Amino acid sequence: MELLDNLALGFSTALLIQNVLYCFVGVLLGTAVGVLPGIGPTATVAMLLPITFSFEPVTALIMLAGIYYGAQYGGSTTAILINLPGESSAAVTALDGHEMARQGRAGPALAAAAIGSFIAGTVATVVLAAAAPPLASVALKFGPADYFSLVLLGLIVSIALARGTALKALAMIALGVLLGTVGQDIYTGTPRFVFEQRELYGGIDFVSVAVGLFGVAEILRNLENEQTRTAIVSKVTNLWPTREDRRRIVAPILRGTGLGAALGVLPGGGHVLASFTSYAVEKRVSKRPQEFGRGAIEGVAGPESANNAAAQTSFIPLLTLGLPAHPVMALMIGAFIVHGITPGPNVINDEPALFWGLIASMWIGNVLLLLLNLPLIGLWVRMLRIPYQVLFPMIILFAAIGTYSLNFNAYDVYAIAFFGILGYILIKCGCEPAPLLLGFVLGPLLEENLRRALIISRGDPSVFLTRPISAVLLALALAALLVAVLPTIRQRRAVVFAEEE
Repeated sequence: MELLDNLALGFSTALLIQNVLYCFVGVLLGTAVGVLPGIGPTATVAMLLPITFSFEPVTALIMLAGIYYGAQYGGSTTAILINLPGESSAAVTALDGHEMARQGRAGPALAAAAIGSFIAGTVATVVLAAAAPPLASVALKFGPADYFSLVLLGLIVSIALARGTALKALAMIALGVLLGTVGQDIYTGTPRFVFEQRELYGGIDFVSVAVGLFGVAEILRNLENEQTRTAIVSKVTNLWPTREDRRRIVAPILRGTGLGAALGVLPGGGHVLASFTSYAVEKRVSKRPQEFGRGAIEGVAGPESANNAAAQTSFIPLLTLGLPAHPVMALMIGAFIVHGITPGPNVINDEPALFWGLIASMWIGNVLLLLLNLPLIGLWVRMLRIPYQVLFPMIILFAAIGTYSLNFNAYDVYAIAFFGILGYILIKCGCEPAPLLLGFVLGPLLEENLRRALIISRGDPSVFLTRPISAVLLALALAALLVAVLPTIRQRRAVVFAEEE
């Protein structure tokens, strides 16, 4: 009964006129920008983050969540229509979705993606509502040593799910943690790495880092590859799947939903792993494995369901532990902090309307996505005809204006340019910026809990091994590090990312 009361509180918050309106705006903007090839949910949320900072906290977070799963859906649209996934997890969708589009069956492919996403999102929202409260109550028992070990585990696990070699991913995390230490010491107030720049005393601005690394850098990379953009942008017809299509997608949607809900909580890229795992499972259990890669509708429905379910359940570690499962959740942590809310297990008790309102809004957002995207598919197709050289300068301009409006400080705009160039260089060197952002967000949390644990234990480092929870988490972190560098795992990661590209 308590769960029903909490959901009633959530829906009463989420169904307020302004919250429904901004949820609608979020999914619309997210889909619109997510449709643009190569941008994806992380860059979309990063660039649209500044416009939410003047809203009420619950409204801002509802809109950001809408942007996130709207952009996830938009990524599948580009994967199906022009074979350019808007996001890593949509890479599998392109394998069969684009083949269906080339065969004149883009409509059923888009419908299968939409229906699978809606069912998976609905189920995953129920899982999130049921799992979050008990996890939050367990997390309240964590001490500083346990939190340090938990954050360390999250960073280590993200290495295995990052593009490139494990050494490069580890280097990106270390660089992110280092950037997170810029500013004044959290206990003594001593300036660190500020180089006598007054603007750095408060630390590097999170929004500038996010917009630069994921917005500007991705745009520079896509401008370089514009010639690869070949589209099937003829009129999409026959959206509703046939009876045979509907029969074939039921089981993949259910299996994908289960896989995505379970794997979405993994740090680093659980949603990517969920999509690839779902595709592999569907190909293995199918009676027509030869059709996969040639237009099998199961190859669209399963991965898209897994992707959307993972997108919803990735909020579980964010809302209960204050830990981001991937870069978009790191951006959500930034939004929490900007609004004066500390993400973690106390949110469910301190801000129940926000907590349950955000969860309820996910179901509303999924309904809006279903109602919006199929009727507006013609609009998304026409958006694909806009030239990059017109579209991308406008996106950068609005992102820069939004960032500047937060503090009215030109230094933040210069930081966008700096991190945009840095992100582009990292991409060209084969390094993925996502672990850097995770390290940047989690670095201060890692340092704070490390120092707090040592202060409480009077400088005795054995506290991390004598506390059972901390010892188990450190053992898991060590095991994850060993697994990440095993030759078989390295080869499997190389195959996955080669397929993605």
